[in-house]
Amino acid sequence: MVDLTTAPIRGRLTADRPLADLTWLRVGGPADWLFQPADAEDLSAFLAWLDPNVTVFPMGVGSNLIVRDGGIRAVVIRLGRGFNGIGIRGDLVTAGAAALDAHVARKAADAGLDLTFLRTIPGSIGGAVRMNAGCYGSYVADHLVSARVVLRDGTIATLTPDHLNPRYRQTDLPEGAVLIDATLRAGAGDSAELHARMAAQLRKRDETQPTRDRSAGSTFRNPAGFSSTGRADDVHDLKAWKVIDDAGMRGARRGGAQMSEKHSNFLINAGGASAADLEGLGEEVRKKVYDSSGITLEWEIMRVGEPVAS
Repeated sequence: MVDLTTAPIRGRLTADRPLADLTWLRVGGPADWLFQPADAEDLSAFLAWLDPNVTVFPMGVGSNLIVRDGGIRAVVIRLGRGFNGIGIRGDLVTAGAAALDAHVARKAADAGLDLTFLRTIPGSIGGAVRMNAGCYGSYVADHLVSARVVLRDGTIATLTPDHLNPRYRQTDLPEGAVLIDATLRAGAGDSAELHARMAAQLRKRDETQPTRDRSAGSTFRNPAGFSSTGRADDVHDLKAWKVIDDAGMRGARRGGAQMSEKHSNFLINAGGASAADLEGLGEEVRKKVYDSSGITLEWEIMRVGEPVAS
């Protein structure tokens, strides 16, 4: 493991840091190093100093992530309080990458701006931009004006949607780049009505999703290639949950991992699951769905790191 003890930093740098407690699924081995920068300048200076051959992995809040049991041979970068500010100017909302999606939606609604689609999306703005998150027929790409990143060499750059090429659950973020904030343009709305809409969305989510269980949100991308619209005429034939149901995998278990009985596209840690349990069950679901329908499900949850050596 590379020695980083002389790194010129103001934030916190920890060697051999277990990551399970930093992920929503509560699994995973240690990172070689975990760096929590104080601010963008601290992150920039660290990456400029760091040997370019050392792998960097930006983690976010761990809401959409399985860290394998052997951990990550990299410097994991996790943004905290120095990156969670939310500012509003006219119809533009600028949010730090660590700002939670739900907080951004609420703050925008307070100002009479409509980013309500973010309210029920787990995680932070950095991850939402990287994955072009969306629901109810709206996506981050529909609102994104620009995003600032720290590139692997420490340079701070501003990227537009043309640079990122956003599409369903994907963008072309440069390798090793760390998102630090994003500016979104929002339409106007009545603040009370926006908050009421979000309250209704939350009620619907709680009725249909296992919000009290340890999950990482949707496990697989919808084969249809778009998110649920939330409308009454929404078609379900090519939804991930529907093809999982058709393959008989709702409620399926492996070790402490389970496909939720409440929503079969939610992989949950039902108690004591390892990363291997969770990923193994997901791969079993993918095989059963392919055998049943010929459809190859694509993971929406990111899986990183190494398994435990056998």
